[in-house]
Amino acid sequence: MSDIYQFSVKNAQGELVSLAQYKGKWLLIVNTASKCGFTPQYEGLQNLYQAFSDKLTVLAFPCNQFGQQEPGDNEEIQDFCNLMFKVEFPVFAKVDVNGENADPLFQFLKHQQKGVLGSESIKWNFTKFLISPKGDVVKRYASTTKPEKIGQDLKEYIK
Repeated sequence: MSDIYQFSVKNAQGELVSLAQYKGKWLLIVNTASKCGFTPQYEGLQNLYQAFSDKLTVLAFPCNQFGQQEPGDNEEIQDFCNLMFKVEFPVFAKVDVNGENADPLFQFLKHQQKGVLGSESIKWNFTKFLISPKGDVVKRYASTTKPEKIGQDLKEYIK
């Protein structure tokens, strides 16, 4: 696959959604968890989504591979995101991001933008991938990178 628009992913209801519908927008793809020290980043992601709503969409993919910090089912995760953070961006079905069952989208993202020391593995929750409007994986951000920093980068990219 040459860009992310060739992938389909499952929404929280288990229906396939083509990422082609997001063509022409910047995307920030994030593996998330509800019981993580980085979970408050949902607020920053929502603020980023609102600030750049005409140019950016955030796509969240819950994952339970890191410390079992996303134990809920898809409905519980949706309720949590809505209640605690009033999330308006799409929160998809729970996925694996590493290992033999890793979602193909995340396999692609990790291969396109490697992590520290060239590793493809995702180290923890809230790793973020910035995708250009053409579908290219532009940058990978660590869990510790706050959405506000990504907003500064977006301003530069969007110029």
